[in-house]
This record gives sequence, structure tokens and C-alpha cells, in this order.
Amino acid sequence: MNTSTEATQTLSTTTDEAADVPATVARLNATFATGRTKPLSWRKAQLRALRRLLVEQQGVFTAALHSDLGKNATEVHTTEIGFTINEIDHTLRHMDRWLRPRRVPVPLGLRPARARTVREPLGTVLIISPWNYPLQLALSPLVGAIAAGNCAVVKPSELAPATSAALAHWLPRTLDPRAVAVTEGGIPETTALLEQRFDHIFYTGNGTVGRIVMTAAARHLTPVTLELGGKSPVVVEPGTDLATAARRIAWGKFMNAGQTCVAPDYVLAIGDTATAIEPHLTTAIREMYGTDPAKSPDYGRIINERHFDRLTALLTDGRIVTGGDHDRADRYLAPTVLADVDPSAPVMREEIFGPLLPIVRVPDLDAAIAFITARDKPLALYAFTPSPATKRRLTNETSSGALSFGAPNTHPAIPGLPFGGVGESGMGGYHGEHSINRFSHTKSVLDKPLHFDTLRLAYPPFTPRKSRLLRRFL
Repeated sequence: MNTSTEATQTLSTTTDEAADVPATVARLNATFATGRTKPLSWRKAQLRALRRLLVEQQGVFTAALHSDLGKNATEVHTTEIGFTINEIDHTLRHMDRWLRPRRVPVPLGLRPARARTVREPLGTVLIISPWNYPLQLALSPLVGAIAAGNCAVVKPSELAPATSAALAHWLPRTLDPRAVAVTEGGIPETTALLEQRFDHIFYTGNGTVGRIVMTAAARHLTPVTLELGGKSPVVVEPGTDLATAARRIAWGKFMNAGQTCVAPDYVLAIGDTATAIEPHLTTAIREMYGTDPAKSPDYGRIINERHFDRLTALLTDGRIVTGGDHDRADRYLAPTVLADVDPSAPVMREEIFGPLLPIVRVPDLDAAIAFITARDKPLALYAFTPSPATKRRLTNETSSGALSFGAPNTHPAIPGLPFGGVGESGMGGYHGEHSINRFSHTKSVLDKPLHFDTLRLAYPPFTPRKSRLLRRFL
């Protein structure tokens, strides 16, 4: 995912905010040591306060997201504000059960004893969020961190400055400032944060910076969650309802101007579907954004000129079926479909992360599976097929962060499903109870009474009788 900090290496820290980082982390560590964040009442109060903030200040956040990315208010609600509210509601509804100690059976040879697992918060965590969904991807991990009982530092992306400023203003005024802090800035501030010892680092962004995060975390043996990206393919098989498939693919691809980590990256079309789907994609784009998407209030903009230039350089990598229009001053790039794309073309080498949809033709399902498995494991794999056998084969013969049949971009909205990648697309999943797992330590607790010492069987010296009993029961 081409997100978060633009740099490929850390630099020296120079700003005032970077200089304040050690004091901020020390303050949060001191708060955690008091036990302030551990009571369930505190955690629930913080989540309810965060929910009120999103409801009461939705106009502020909507304006900020429109300023940064040209997002439509409805898209802001469905993919940012409403998405996060649903995550909060789901967590509040179930967290008592999720956090309840769980009994574990004790083997016969160790009885009498009681065993259970207890989830305990990790401590102070760092959340580094990206620019493409700068509200949701800052706050959704924060929901899990708070629900698990942690203190947290949130580092919004400097590439979405309006949203970053809104978070920096409102979070300290809404949540407990002794437990939650926001650090704005770019490379110096991120570098300063990564120099500190955290109990967990949660990073959403690209693999290059992900490696920097892992290297910094390794110095303190800090566990990390990396939500990255990759080229998520869409397999389209003969016999599919191509009109419906095209609408769903176009919706998933071109929301947020294609700047979505789980967006379909390219269509892997089997046989004649490569040609047959072209007019359906053209029609779907026109139905959603009109004949001139530049005038559509529902179509976003590229985050900055650097990404705009990177994307427009890829327009020659295939035959333009529809789209291709662009305006650098407005950071506008039309929803574009490319056909007759060579698998070795530049547009197929890295995650596109923009409104370009290449179509690659393959002869059959075997070739499609070989194409997918020969490349890095994607964050998501999508398929449109009427065949149960094809669904079984894709499930069993491919590896991806998620696999979805018939609908791209929708699985992250199901809080019971873990969201995360595998291999180059990331490590660790979150949402719902999976966020509690991510930001907690599951501690084993054993309670064995002293009044009946069955462990004497395990004490030396080992007589023949003891040995027989030990072999039988342990």
C-alpha cells in the first residue's frame, strides 16, 4: 500500500514535536503503571466518548477528508465515520464476554488444580496510520487498543494534513489525555517515536516503511502488526453475470479514486471474459460517475502530485478502454480501464493504488492460479465464478490475507473477520475480538492447592512405581 510516511529511510529529528516525544511516551507509561486504563468502566467510557465525537463532529471530519482526498460525504460516512462507529458498537456489545477469564481443562495427572487464561493489556502502544483512510485507519486500531486497556500514541499521516489536524485537536479534548496522545508531523516525528520503547507497534502503510518499523521494533523486541497491501487480483470466470460483476468491481476499484489497500488491483480474466467484460466496466463507470467523472461530486482526487505523476506514467501500459483523462492541477485522474496488458508491464509490477484497472487475459483456471501463486501473497483475492469447484480450488490452492467471492472491499466491514495480510501484504489481523487479541497478552494462570500434593510423584528419586505412574498419567 502506497501509504503513510513517504520516506524510505529514517532521518534525524529536529522539530519541537519530535523533541516532545520521549516525554509523551514517559507520561503514558506512568499512567499505565497506575492501573488507570485497566477497569472495564474506564475502557467503555472512552469508547463511548469516541463514538460521541464522531457523531457530534462528523461535519468537521467530513470537511477534513474532502479537503485531503476530495471524498464525498456519503463515502466518508460509509468508509470512515460510520465504519468506525460500527466497530465501536460491536466492541461495546461484546467486550465483557471477550475479556472474561476462560477456564482450561487440567490433565488428570495434575489435578486437583484450576487453570484459566486472563487477557491483560500490553501497556503503551503506537499506532501509525496512513493517508488513504486517515480517520478510520487511525481510530479503528485505537478502538482495540483502548478496549484491551492500553495507553496509546496515535501518529496520523502528514499527507492528509486536514484530517491529522482534526484528530490532533479533538482526540485530546475527548479521550483521557493522560492515556491517549496524538503526535503530528512527518519523518522526524515518526523517527522519534520509533526510537522509543513501546509494548506494541501497529503500522498501516507500505512494505518499505514496514521494514523500517520492524527494524526499529526489533531493538526493543517490540511486537508489531503490519497492515500493508499488494496487488489484489480479481479472477473472472466464464459463466459469470458480467454486468453485475463489472458494477461490483468498478465500485470496489474506484472508490476513493482507487486509493484503497483492498481495492481490486487487476482483473485476471479467463478466456473470452477479458474482452466481454470491457463494455460492462465502461457502462458501470458511466452509471456511477457520469460521462465526465471530473464533475462528479462522488469521485475523489489523488492525494498529491507525486502519486499523480506515478499513476499517469502507467497509462501507456495497455489499451485504454475507458478513461485516461487527467488534470495535474486538480489531481484528477479519471477511472481508467486498460486492456491487452502484458503481465510484465510496469503497471503489473507494484501495487497500483490509484484508479487504473488492468485486464490480464489467461487461458484457464490453472493458469490463473499459477499466475497468483507465482507472485507475492496479496492482501485480498476476489473471484466472480458460478462454479463451486472453482471456489474450492481458489480456497485450497491460493494464499491471501482474505478471499472473497462476488464482492470486493466488503470483508473489512464484518467485525467478526480478522483483517490483515500474509507475507508481503502484512502480518497480524484485527477488528472485533481480533483487535482485543492483537492488543492483549493472554496470560496463563494455574492454581494448585497445597493440601494434596500429587506432584510428589514427580519428585526424585524415581522408583519403578513412580516411573510407571508418571508414564501413565503425564
